[in-house]
Amino acid sequence: MTGTAAAEPTVTTFTSNVDRIDTTAVVLTETYFYAEGGGQPADRGTLGGVEVVDVQHRNGDIVHELAEPPAFDPGETVEGQVDTAFRTYCMRAHTASHVLYGAGRRLLSDLGYGGFDISARVPDEADDDDFGPAITGKVRVDFETTTEIGDETLTELERLTNRAVWESYDVTWEEIPRDEALGRDDIAFNTKTEEGIEGETVRVVTIDGWDVAACGGTHVGNTREIGPVTVLGRSNPGEGLTRVEFAVGPRAIRRRATEHERAMAAAQSLDTNVAELPAAVDGLQSECDDLRETVSSLRERLVDSRLADLRDDAIEVDGQRWLVGTVAGLDANALADRAESAVGDDVDVAALVDADGQYLGVGTTGGVDAGEVVDQVTTEFGGGGGGRPTVAQGGGLGADGDEIVAFLRDESVTADSGD
Repeated sequence: MTGTAAAEPTVTTFTSNVDRIDTTAVVLTETYFYAEGGGQPADRGTLGGVEVVDVQHRNGDIVHELAEPPAFDPGETVEGQVDTAFRTYCMRAHTASHVLYGAGRRLLSDLGYGGFDISARVPDEADDDDFGPAITGKVRVDFETTTEIGDETLTELERLTNRAVWESYDVTWEEIPRDEALGRDDIAFNTKTEEGIEGETVRVVTIDGWDVAACGGTHVGNTREIGPVTVLGRSNPGEGLTRVEFAVGPRAIRRRATEHERAMAAAQSLDTNVAELPAAVDGLQSECDDLRETVSSLRERLVDSRLADLRDDAIEVDGQRWLVGTVAGLDANALADRAESAVGDDVDVAALVDADGQYLGVGTTGGVDAGEVVDQVTTEFGGGGGGRPTVAQGGGLGADGDEIVAFLRDESVTADSGD
């Protein structure tokens, strides 16, 4: 039994004899349905008018899984109808992955082919647009490379891929002897494909002057049939691998249009044009950095002023001088840092609470255990914390800042902390 989908991908209507039926599983003497494999999903369509929901390789056969038991019997001739839109999408997407890898050959060092996958979603009426019902999804290629694929490289991969589409390179395929294929350095092998080669021949797909790869999938006859390719992003699925995801067809067009629309809106907001947008953003970022430094400096001055006021209102308990009060705009870490730097000279203990009563920072010269102060506060108001004997912090306190300060200024509490 021969599977001919990859050899003749434009054939989508055919007749064949039914070899075997097992409930909903049908085997034909010959089929043009593509069975799932190599990262490409199975074809969809109908067989004898019954929906084909899956196609798989099983024990040397191509098995068509139907949505329901068929009315035809073994020995009969049935018509197969492959979903043309889905087949065309897969042909374009699969060929695009080879073009992208060919772009990688020109940009990336120590290149290897780590994997490939087409993730496609069949549309419903809500997906209709100017292109009709749009099969959507994404395609990914895993590059094995020592080159770090940053934004600039990712953009160049997309540019080269679309340039190869525009150049209209012919795409051909042939079976060549297994040993010859393995001996050629120009043929890209998916790691799993190379390890699982069976038989005496290997199917090799060639994009004229651009890429050569061992592949059993369906492909278009010329790169111009792919249409626009839009890179969606990258990730790192494993050590030494960079996964590049992209879209073809309507999703690629919509993504590109959306990005352009947003770029124009951003440019308009900054009173510039798209070409000058990077410079305008850099200028805005520089202004923001300057403003952050100014705000940070002013905040530090306000905190310094607040601590000076608190020094004037410090209390003395058992020979220890306590600086206690609220300080706005600081988290637990910052409060602990400022409390630690506030002690010394005329202050033995600094206990600072944020205005909302969420955080506490305590610093001491050693005569009082900072951790015990935090424990007393969290026991009274909830939350938790910890630290060293001379500096500690707490968080998640469930009270107003002034209420916590009043508790800390109670001499019976501060005296217990110094025991």
